[in-house]
Amino acid sequence: MSLLRLCAFAKCLNRRSLFQQCAVRLSRADLCVLCVSLRDGAVRRISETPWQLQRKNMSFIPKRKDAKKHELKQSLLHVLEARIQQLQSDTVLDVQHAKVHFLKDPSSGNKVLSNKAPKSTTKKENVIPKSEQTVAKEVSKSKPRSWMEKLKQEEKKKLQYLKKETVQSKVSKSSSSLPSTSLNTISTTAKKTQPLIETIKWHKKVSDETSARVSSTVTSTAAGAAAGTAAKTQKEFQGKWKESKNPTPKQTVQSNAKVSSKELVEMKEMERLSQQISQLRSSSNPQVLQWDSEAECGDLYKRICSYLEACVFAEDIQRAQRFLVNQHKKKKRVMNTNVYNIMIRVLAKHNNLNQIGRIFIMLEEANLKPNLGSYCSVLECMGRKPNCHPKVVTRCLTQMEEEGFSLDDVFRKGVFRQDERDMVLKAVQIVQPDYQPSLKTDTEQCSSSLVHNYYTQRSDHRYPKLDFSQEELQQRFKKQLTIEQNCTITIDSVEANKPITENIAKMRKLLADQRVQWHQSLLLALRESKKILAITNTADYKHNLYPYLCVLKDEDYVDIMIQSIDELPPSGEALKILAKYLGGRVNTQYSVRQKQHNQTVEKLNNIYDTYTDLVAKDGKEYDTLPREQWCKIVTDQNTGPSLQGGESDLPFIVTLELGMYMVDLMVSNIKINSDILNPDFNKKLIPLIYHMYTFRSTRQVGFIKPHPILSQMQLEAMETKLTFDSYVMPMLCPPVPWNSVKSGAYLLTPSQLMRTAEGAMQHEELLEQCQNLHAVLDTLNQLGNCAWRINKSLLDIIISIFNDRGNDKLDIPPPLSEAPKIPHFSPQDPSNTSSEKAEMKREVSNARKKGSEMHSLRMDALYKLSIANFMRDEIFWFPHNMDFRGRTYPCPPHFNHLGSDVTRAVLVFADGKPLGPKGLDWIKIHLVNLTGLKKKSSLEGRLEYANSIMEDILDSADNPLTGKKWWMNADEPWQALGCCMEIANAVRSPDPTRFISHFPVHQDGSCNGLQHYAALGRDVIGATSVNLMPCELPQDVYSGVAQQVEEFRVRDAKNGVKIAKLLEGVISRKVVKQTVMTVVYGVTRYGGRLQIEKRLKEIDEFPKEHLWEASRYLVRLVFNGLKEMFTGTREIQEWLTESAKLISKAGHSVQWVTPLGLPVIQPYHRARRLVLKNTLQSVFLLINYDTKQMPDTVKQKNAFPPNFIHSLDSTHMMLTSLHCHSAGLAFVSVHDCFWTHALTVDTMNKICRDQFVALHSQPILQELSNYLVQKYCTGISLEAKKKKTQEYLELRLCLATVPQTGDFDLQRVKESTYFFS
Repeated sequence: MSLLRLCAFAKCLNRRSLFQQCAVRLSRADLCVLCVSLRDGAVRRISETPWQLQRKNMSFIPKRKDAKKHELKQSLLHVLEARIQQLQSDTVLDVQHAKVHFLKDPSSGNKVLSNKAPKSTTKKENVIPKSEQTVAKEVSKSKPRSWMEKLKQEEKKKLQYLKKETVQSKVSKSSSSLPSTSLNTISTTAKKTQPLIETIKWHKKVSDETSARVSSTVTSTAAGAAAGTAAKTQKEFQGKWKESKNPTPKQTVQSNAKVSSKELVEMKEMERLSQQISQLRSSSNPQVLQWDSEAECGDLYKRICSYLEACVFAEDIQRAQRFLVNQHKKKKRVMNTNVYNIMIRVLAKHNNLNQIGRIFIMLEEANLKPNLGSYCSVLECMGRKPNCHPKVVTRCLTQMEEEGFSLDDVFRKGVFRQDERDMVLKAVQIVQPDYQPSLKTDTEQCSSSLVHNYYTQRSDHRYPKLDFSQEELQQRFKKQLTIEQNCTITIDSVEANKPITENIAKMRKLLADQRVQWHQSLLLALRESKKILAITNTADYKHNLYPYLCVLKDEDYVDIMIQSIDELPPSGEALKILAKYLGGRVNTQYSVRQKQHNQTVEKLNNIYDTYTDLVAKDGKEYDTLPREQWCKIVTDQNTGPSLQGGESDLPFIVTLELGMYMVDLMVSNIKINSDILNPDFNKKLIPLIYHMYTFRSTRQVGFIKPHPILSQMQLEAMETKLTFDSYVMPMLCPPVPWNSVKSGAYLLTPSQLMRTAEGAMQHEELLEQCQNLHAVLDTLNQLGNCAWRINKSLLDIIISIFNDRGNDKLDIPPPLSEAPKIPHFSPQDPSNTSSEKAEMKREVSNARKKGSEMHSLRMDALYKLSIANFMRDEIFWFPHNMDFRGRTYPCPPHFNHLGSDVTRAVLVFADGKPLGPKGLDWIKIHLVNLTGLKKKSSLEGRLEYANSIMEDILDSADNPLTGKKWWMNADEPWQALGCCMEIANAVRSPDPTRFISHFPVHQDGSCNGLQHYAALGRDVIGATSVNLMPCELPQDVYSGVAQQVEEFRVRDAKNGVKIAKLLEGVISRKVVKQTVMTVVYGVTRYGGRLQIEKRLKEIDEFPKEHLWEASRYLVRLVFNGLKEMFTGTREIQEWLTESAKLISKAGHSVQWVTPLGLPVIQPYHRARRLVLKNTLQSVFLLINYDTKQMPDTVKQKNAFPPNFIHSLDSTHMMLTSLHCHSAGLAFVSVHDCFWTHALTVDTMNKICRDQFVALHSQPILQELSNYLVQKYCTGISLEAKKKKTQEYLELRLCLATVPQTGDFDLQRVKESTYFFS
C-alpha cells in the first residue's frame, strides 16, 4: 500500500471517521526530504507508536490558531502523494497502526467499519490518477538537483541504518488492542512503547521462534487453555525482544569485558541471597495469590456476557444467537466457555439438544472445553426431554468424568435457576435411580493462628440474641422484602409540618400536572427510540443498547428519569455523575428482577424463617455463628434454585452509556411552557433541562442544569416527599450473613463485599481465589447484626433548629433563603472600571459558590434527618462491607454511625443493658471526652470534673435551648447533649446501677497509626509517646512533638535564624497536630507545609507575609522531631516505601495478605483515557485501575505504608469484634474508635488490649517480607535475571532485609489505661 494511504488515514481521522486497523507499507527510501521536514524527521516520527503519530499529526478538535498550519500540512501531503511514483524501494518496512477505538453513542444508527483486518499490501506498482501525475511532473520541474541529491542521501542513510540495526523495532500485534465493537473506544496510555518498524524477514523469524515456544507451552498446559497461553507467550516474547538491543561487535566486546570484571562479585552475591531467601521460604511458606491481569480480556468479555444475558432476559433469543455467532467468528480470543454456556442454558430450557451440540462444536473451534456449567445444562436438557435414552445420559456422564467432574460437583458447585436442579437430578436418575446428591457443609476453619482457638474452643462462648421473637423477625423480613422488591421507598420530609399556603398548594398541583405530561412525552420518545435501535446493527448484530432497554418495563425507565429531575440541584449536575446515577438505578432494578425471575424469593423466605431460630430470643441455643448456620440451612434445603443464581450486573461502561442515553432523551423531549409562571411572557415550549459547559479548574465539564422556571416551581412548592433507593435506607430486619464473596447483606439488592473503583476486577478475583475468609466475613456479620434505634427526644430538638433557619455553630445548615444574594451588574456598563468589573465578577462567583455549598449541605442534612424521622419508631440494622484494605463501613450511605456529630447523636443501641456499678462513671468520663477538655487529665480527674459540673449537665438536659447551653461549647455538641440526657435520666432513677442504658460509650485509640508502628518496631520511646506503655497520666504525642519542635526553634534562634525568632510563642499543639496525625499515613513535606500554613493563618498576630517561609521551616522541624521520637517508625516506613518503589518499577502492583488472611492489592496504575461519545458530548474517563497498564510508581510507594497500617488497624478491630461477640457484648466501630454499652466498657477494653498484643506478637514484618520475596523474587527466568541483574539483586536484597526492632515489651500494653480511652 502506498504512502497515499497514510495521508488518507490522517484526513479520515480529522473527519472523525473510524479505522479499526490501518497498515501502511513503505520503504525507508520512500521518505523524501520534504516528508522529513513536514513530519519533523520521518525516521524519528514513523518509529514512534501509532498513537503518538495520531496525536502529533492530527487533533480531534483542531484549535483555531493551528488551522493555517494544519491546512499547510495537508497541502504538502498532496504534493508528497504525487511524488510517490518516483520513489522506489529495495526493502519494504511494515508499519501497522494500533487500533483507535471510539465509543460511539449506541443509540445512533451510524454504520461503523467492521473489525476486519486490512488486506496486506503486495509489492505492486501504485496506481495514481492522471491529475496527480500532472501535479507530480510540475513539482519535479521545480528543483530537480535538490530532489535527486536528497533522495540519494536518503538511500545512503537507509542502507547504513539497515546494516547497523537489522532489527530494532517490530510490528505491534493487532491483538494488543481490544477488538472493536460498534461501541468503540479511544484508549490512550501514559506509557510510550518502542518503535513499530521491522523487516519482513525478521518478522518471519520471530513468528517461527514464537510458534516453537507456544508449542512447548501448550504441551505443558491443559488443552482448554491453549489459545490464551499462546497469545500470552507470544506477547511476553515480543515484549522481551522490544527491550533488547542489537549492539555492534565492538560494543559487544566492550560490554563483555565489563561484565567479566563484575561477574564474580554479582554471582557470589546472588548465591548468598538465594540461600538466605531459600531459608526464609522454608521457614514460612505463605500462600501467594495470583490474578490474571488479562483474564477474560476484561471489559470486553464482561460486555459480551452482559449483552447476551440481557438478550436472554428480554427473551430476544434470535438476537442472542446471532450475536454469539458474530462474536465467535471475530473475537475468539476474548471468548471463554462461560459465554457459550449462556446460550447452552437457554437451549436447554427449550429442550433443543441438537442446537446444544452445535454450540459444543463452536467450543471446539474456539479451542475451548466444556466446563461444569456446560454439563449441568446438557443434563438439564436431557431431564426435560421426554423418554430420553439412557445411553445418551451415560455418554454425557462418562465424558464429564473424563474431564474431571463428579456428579456431586454438579450439585455442590453448580448454579441453578428455577427448576434446573430438579431437571438435572431427573436426568441422572434415568441411569442411577437411587442417586441422591451428597452435599457437604463447609466446615473448614480459618487458618490464621490468631483465631484458631476462637473457632475450635467454643464451650465458653455466649453469642448474643436479639430482643425479638421468631414471628416478629419473620414479619420484619417480609416488610424489608417488599421494600427491596419495589426498589424504591418514598418517605415524608422533615419539612412536612410547615403550613400549606395557597401558593404552595398551587405549585404542588402544577408540578404534579407537569410530571404527568413529562411522563407521557418520555414514554413516547423511549418507545420510538427503541424501535430505531431494534433495527440498528442487525446485519452483523454488534453491540447496541437495545437489549438493556428491554430488561425493565418502559414505565420503569421513565420513572427513574422523572425522579432524577426532582433531585437535580439548581446549580445542575455533571453529566457523568447524572449518567452514572441513572445507569446504576437501572442496574439495581435489573438485578432484583433477575432474582424474581429465577424464583429465588420463595426459597430465600424459607431459609430466612429457619435462620431466625438462631438470633431470636425464643430460638434454640446454638454454638454456631450466623454464617455457619446460614450455610447449613442452605445445604439442608438443597432443592429448587440457588440463592445466588448467577445474576448478571451491567458493566460500568454500559451503565454510563445507558445513563447518557437517558439524559439525552430527557434533554430532547421534556418541555415546559415559557409562560407557566408569568403570563406576560411569550408562550412557547422550552426545554425543562438543558446541557451546558462549565470549567472546573482548567477542565471543561458538561453539566445538566434545570431551567430556572423548574427551580422556582420546586422552591415554591416545598414538596414534602422524598424518594430513595431501597439500599439507601437501613434494613428493617437483620441482614443476610455474608457467606461468600458474592452473597450477603441485603435480601435482593446487589451489594459488594469489597468497595472498589467502578470497573476494577482484580480485588474480586483475588477474593474468589482466597481459600478462607471466615474471620473477615464473621466480623462483617457481627457488625451488621447490631440493632439500632432513634433517640427521639434529641431528634426533635435537631429538627426544630433545622426548620428554624439552622445553626452553623451546631452543624445544622441554614436554608437557601439565608444564602447571600447574587449581586447584579452589567459587564457592558462603561461607568465601571476594569478592576471594579473584576471585583464584581469575583463577588458573583463567590456568592454562587456559597449558595451551591449551602444547598448541598442543606440537602444532606435533610436526607439524614428525614430518614431518622422515618425510622423513629423502628428498630433497624446497618449491613456492612469493607474497602480493599479491610476497613469496614455501613452500606447505607446517608444515615449511619460513621456520619457527623448529628447522626451519631441520634443513634443508640436497640438493646439496653443495666449500668452496673461502673456504668454511670463511664458515661460521665465519656461526656468529658466529648467536650475536648481535660485531655491531659487522668480518668479519675475527668470523673471528678464531671461531678463538679453536674449542675450544668442537668441544666443542659432539662433546658437545652433555653438554659445555660453549656453543651453547645463541646467539641461534639449533639453527642454531649445526648450524654447529658442519659446522665440525667440515670441519676434521677431509683437505682442508677439498675438503670437500663442504650447509650453507646466510645473508647478511642491514641494516635492509632503510630501505635501500630511503635508496636511493629518495638520502639520504647515511641510506645511511651502513644500510650502503649502504662503511665499515670495520658501521654499526648502532639504536645510532645510540639515541645520537641520548640526546643529546635530555640536552638536555631540562638544561632541567629530569623524565622526561628519570628516564631517565638507561636508553636503549639494545634499547629503541629494535623501533620503529626497524618505523617503516619504518608503525608509528604509539601502536604505537611500546607497543613501548618493553614494553622498559622488562623493566628491573627502572625505576619502573613512570612507564612510560606515559616510553614516550610516548621514542617522540617516536625519531621525531624518525629524521626528522633519514633526512630523505629521511620525505618519501617522507609523500608515499606522502598520495597513498594522497587516492586512497582519491576512492573508489579504491591500485594500482601493481612494476618487474618484478607488479600490486599493496591489498585494504582498509570491512567489511560477512555472516551464515551454521545450526541450531547464526549465524556472522558481516566481509568487508573487497568491491570494491563504499568503500576503508578509514585502512588504505589506513597500509599503502601498507610495502606499497610490501615490493614493492621482493621485486623485489630476485627479480632476485637469477634471476641466481643463471643463474650456476648454489643460492639461497633468507627475504624479505631470502639463502641459498647457502659456496663461492658471494662470487658471490651481488656479484649481490645489482649488482641492488640496477640496481633503484634506475630512476626508481621518477617511474614510480610517472606510473602513479598516469594511473590516477586521467585519464578523469574534465568534470562531475565541476567538482563537485569542489578535491579533483581536490589529488589531481592530490599525485600529480604527486615528493619531491626527494639526491646519494648508488648505485654505492657495490657496494663496501659490510656491505650484506648
